[in-house]
Amino acid sequence: MTHKDRSVLVVGAGDAIGSAIVRKFAREGYQVVGVRRNGEKLESLVREMADEDHTVHGWSCDARKEEAIEALFKRIETEIAPLAVVIFNVGANVPMKILETTSRKFFKIWEMACFSGFLTGREAAKYMLERGEGTIIFTGATASVKGSAGFSAFAMAKHGLRALAASMARELGPQNIHVSHVIIDAAVDTPWIRENVLPTFDERRPEDIVEPDSIANTYLNLHQQTRDGWTFEMDLRPWVEKW
Repeated sequence: MTHKDRSVLVVGAGDAIGSAIVRKFAREGYQVVGVRRNGEKLESLVREMADEDHTVHGWSCDARKEEAIEALFKRIETEIAPLAVVIFNVGANVPMKILETTSRKFFKIWEMACFSGFLTGREAAKYMLERGEGTIIFTGATASVKGSAGFSAFAMAKHGLRALAASMARELGPQNIHVSHVIIDAAVDTPWIRENVLPTFDERRPEDIVEPDSIANTYLNLHQQTRDGWTFEMDLRPWVEKW
């Protein structure tokens, strides 16, 4: 199967979830653009996909900057292919006690995890509405629905992103734009999580953290849903997670 006449944008194409999403859609035949603030970190991913004969572009973009996001969408639409899917996956999971949270830090986390989501979602809607189709997916977290101790700024930003997604879904759904919000209520399998968060290997149980590929599979499935059964919100967690 190929979708070379359509593109996919992943804003926040980090080493774990973002890269897994890029791989998944590239292997489905889409032309994929992955962006992060330091785009040079995507070079190995671009080469990996090229070796498999898939088309992936890795670019630098600061999603907090309105002009940068506008230019990014215009470049993709004019140089690559019309966007079928836009995924906002920017993190900002920074633990910080309330008395240590300066206004500067609070604002920066909001910019990264919420405001840049608004900019991305608005530009996606601008182009998709012209064609009357498209999928916009926002990556959420436990903090989207629960403000844990020491995460006030992150919870505020993720709550705001969830509200943005809900409003967009109600506004754009009747115009054939599928907007979805995915709550990842789990530790994600990365080297840092294995070394700093999880118990020792002997105490691990099978499949007790979520794999980035499992998240990517879910995102593809959301895009493939028919409009008579669209999912707005989905939460992902391994079987051991308490909720």
